Amino acid sequence: MTKVTCDLSLSLDGCSAGLNQTEDRPFGDDGGDGWGSTLHAWYDDPAEQRHQLDRLAETKAFIMGRNMFGPIRGDWDRPWNGWWGDNPPYHGPVFVLTHHPRDPQPMDGGTTFHFVTDGIEAALRRARETPGDGHISIHGGASTVNQYLAAGLIDELRLRIMPVTLGAGIRLFDGVPGLTLEQVESRAGKGFTHVTYRVVR
Repeated sequence: MTKVTCDLSLSLDGCSAGLNQTEDRPFGDDGGDGWGSTLHAWYDDPAEQRHQLDRLAETKAFIMGRNMFGPIRGDWDRPWNGWWGDNPPYHGPVFVLTHHPRDPQPMDGGTTFHFVTDGIEAALRRARETPGDGHISIHGGASTVNQYLAAGLIDELRLRIMPVTLGAGIRLFDGVPGLTLEQVESRAGKGFTHVTYRVVR
């Protein structure tokens, strides 16, 4: 059965990114330096890398917000194909929420970015129509995940909780009505905790 999941790294105070994101600092003011994000220090853990690759492999389609795709705001006034280089790690369709139309962007390795201008439910419908088995990942950032949570469209939250606080940033659960979550998995990693919750309907 296809599940709609979310996969985020969070600070202890619930932020998935700091303020002041830029092209050179995609995670903003999170205590790191450029790509050396404190929220993604888990990437130094080989077991968690393998776990993440397994999760990507079981996912047939991804949805992300415009801010996660890149730092450009407004019209597409210059080339930009995402933060991940020529061969992004998704290897499948990625539906990017935006207010500004753009033609699909195929990449190496089977990733194609599709730009969706008619809202979160349209993006989810297109993801569900993707052929094949597998789950659908609402891949971030937190503002996009919050929209899907508020609409009751996410089945499972997969959170890596890092032992840092940011004080300010883009927080999971902002603007989301009260939820009941059932913990289904918890694993200690190298300097982080990975917790999976089922959203109870």
